[in-house]
Amino acid sequence: MDLAALQLSLRLAALTTAALVLIGLPLAHWIAFSRRRWKFLVEAVVALPIVLPPTVLGFYLLLGLGPRGALGRAWEAVVGSRFPFSFGGLLVASILYSLPFAVQPFAAAIAAVDPRLVEASHSLGASRLRTFFRVTLPLAWHGVVAGAVLAFAHTLGEFGVVLMVGGNIAGKTRTLSISLFDQVEALEYDAAHQTAALLLAFSFAVLTLVYALQRRPGHTWTGR
Repeated sequence: MDLAALQLSLRLAALTTAALVLIGLPLAHWIAFSRRRWKFLVEAVVALPIVLPPTVLGFYLLLGLGPRGALGRAWEAVVGSRFPFSFGGLLVASILYSLPFAVQPFAAAIAAVDPRLVEASHSLGASRLRTFFRVTLPLAWHGVVAGAVLAFAHTLGEFGVVLMVGGNIAGKTRTLSISLFDQVEALEYDAAHQTAALLLAFSFAVLTLVYALQRRPGHTWTGR
């Protein structure tokens, strides 16, 4: 097994999950409670990576953040490296590609919190932020955990968008899924067996955990 690829994949998945918790919770809270007419457009944008081919997402990221564009030059000036074929580029691509797998269960769990409890907190003088951390988040923890676990697993198994944005640079952008592809192409089936078995076992464990969390009475994530 390619241990360097495993280490890089775990690092990428952990950072992506952390970023999605920070970004996804406020966004999910807004989706759960906003009454804006155009909310469906935001929901569609968030869910787009579910149906969008990863190569399409990767292509437009390269087009928008490549070295020839203004955003790409700004990225290079701030980060110190070009967006394509870099770990930073992989991280941005992974955050965008795994966004719905975190936000949708977050939003479903937050929306399932009894609004009377939220209103009671507000009536007692608690701010929106304090109410979120003291009332909403503790009651929605199962959805937050499910979304974080799904985001981690989805990032760990990414292939198309990672290959498009990061290429296949050993120790820098070669993830476990790309390493598996290389092993199969090289007819190294024993090594490929180990890599594939690890990904399969992890995926099954993740789904078992997610469905166990969703068995809580009155809380169901439909994936929509």
